[in-house]
Amino acid sequence: MFLAVAVIVLLFYALLWKAGNLADLPDLRIGFYNFCLWNEGTGALQCHQFPELEDLGVPRVGLALARLGVYGALVLTLFVPLPLLLAWCNSTEGEWQLAVGFLAASSMLLASGLGLFLTYTWKWLRLSLLGPGFLALGVAQALLILLLMATAVFPQSAKDKSSTAAIPV
Repeated sequence: MFLAVAVIVLLFYALLWKAGNLADLPDLRIGFYNFCLWNEGTGALQCHQFPELEDLGVPRVGLALARLGVYGALVLTLFVPLPLLLAWCNSTEGEWQLAVGFLAASSMLLASGLGLFLTYTWKWLRLSLLGPGFLALGVAQALLILLLMATAVFPQSAKDKSSTAAIPV
């Protein structure tokens, strides 16, 4: 349960508190809703919208799919604690499978959305330019995978213990 809450907090921090900005520097701000580059002529950040973004090589559909992926992962992750709690209290397989399904879908959405976004914006970004929003998303992805593995394995170990305890000696 602690890992699920940690993932939710990290996703809220990166996507809502940091407004989805992966790079937030004085001369560069690139995020899921901001695309601002330094303009030498004006000496200030110039934010680009569509159709300018399409001229720069960032497709509208690709950006929409990236947004859907990362924000969809946040929404699905919000549904994880309830089935985990119900499965822990009731010890039923259905709730565990529901939690595993939510975790798998969240992990895939976050990875694909972040990967798609980085693919389209990598010519302006470098690893050294990525800020705390990106770090929070990366840690959230790692914790989602860890939580998915733990949730998928836990019912098996619980079944093994219950089946060995029921065998008369």
